[in-house]
Amino acid sequence: MPPETLPRPAPIAPEEFRERRRRLMARLPADAAVLLPGASLVPRSRDSEFAFRQDSDFHYLTGFPEPDALLLLLPGREAGECVLFCQDRDPEMEAWTGRRLGTEGAEREHGLDQAFANAERDARLTELLDGRDTLYLPLDAGPALRLAERVRASLVAGARKGARAPLSFADVSGPIHEQRLVKSETELALMRHAGAISARAHRRAMRIARPGLTEYQLQAELEHEYRWQGGSGPAYASIVAGGDSARVLHYVENSAPLRDGDLVLIDAGAEFDLYAGDVTRTFPVNGRFDEAQRALYEVVLAAQERAILAVRPGATLETIHQGVMRDLTAGLLELGLLSGDLEACLEAHACRRFYPHATSHWLGLDVHDVGSYRHDGEPRLLIPGMVLTIEPGLYVPEDDDLPAAFRGLGIRIEDDVAVTPEGHEVLSAGAPKRVAEIEALMVKG
Repeated sequence: MPPETLPRPAPIAPEEFRERRRRLMARLPADAAVLLPGASLVPRSRDSEFAFRQDSDFHYLTGFPEPDALLLLLPGREAGECVLFCQDRDPEMEAWTGRRLGTEGAEREHGLDQAFANAERDARLTELLDGRDTLYLPLDAGPALRLAERVRASLVAGARKGARAPLSFADVSGPIHEQRLVKSETELALMRHAGAISARAHRRAMRIARPGLTEYQLQAELEHEYRWQGGSGPAYASIVAGGDSARVLHYVENSAPLRDGDLVLIDAGAEFDLYAGDVTRTFPVNGRFDEAQRALYEVVLAAQERAILAVRPGATLETIHQGVMRDLTAGLLELGLLSGDLEACLEAHACRRFYPHATSHWLGLDVHDVGSYRHDGEPRLLIPGMVLTIEPGLYVPEDDDLPAAFRGLGIRIEDDVAVTPEGHEVLSAGAPKRVAEIEALMVKG
């Protein structure tokens, strides 16, 4: 009997993409324009490319799924404020690489005002940008800057005929990223689904894990679930780290055998309609925590659960992180991994020896999603629609001054959490994390 398939949430409608563009243009001067390139195919090896993944900002404003496209926004233009340049229809190429939407399909299916073939781009850009004073574009994107300079040079050369080139360039990334930080209800539904798929994948890995398997075999189980449920695959390189490899924060070799008595840390999440899940669970390869593993795990779990309870409108990531630092430090003192007074240890940042990373990051179209963490110099207040991770961990060095039972252990527990008007919603709650729940699932598996 095949595994259950979850019902798919509704995709983002063209009307929502149109509203996003409208909101962005409303923040810009009337004489401005926006130039935003999409992603291109990236060579993987001779005559093959990596699977195409659209640029996140470009997807956010268009939903257009093809490579080598360019978006031009022209506030106030009577003939249409949103212009797309894209690959034209080409039956010969489409026989090799698949159907293209072409200009008519782009207008029809994505709610764009006008679309032109890429072959017309340079000539039409010169005409369309004539008289615009400020050109907004991603200033860290070399191809976009080179294109903008060519257009400006062409307009300057035509100045005798009355053409007027943009006077300045400005960065469009900040305004787009501010919009992306707060998710719509449709986006939250997609992220809820990505979290549910990710949680099912972690359950699947727990059920199959046993000594003698390899890290890559658990990775295969995870990624099978993503694809089975309609995801595009992993949202980032899957981390399956057995034993002391769990202390390597971005371990991606995933090649070692799983050993009896070790823990395995899995940091892996699904991508669904370009939205990311990001979930970490740590569990015993043989299905039973030993005494030291359980003791350290419970410290991390208690800190993580209290941090999740602190997620609500008006809270900040900084205060949540400080609470985690206090909880972890107190736990390390109780286990004998630290010594001295709690307040003195906090002041000395003694926990950093075991916990070198932050507790949270934004989550969305990117795993480490966009949006500033401070506003007007102060930690940003959480508001409904933001999505973040809560991921405390402890990583014990192989140092002689530490209790032997804990040396080499690495534990991290991570969930995806949306801020709601009432508090929070855990999007990845389907992945077990209590000791008894994990052990019961593994025994059953």
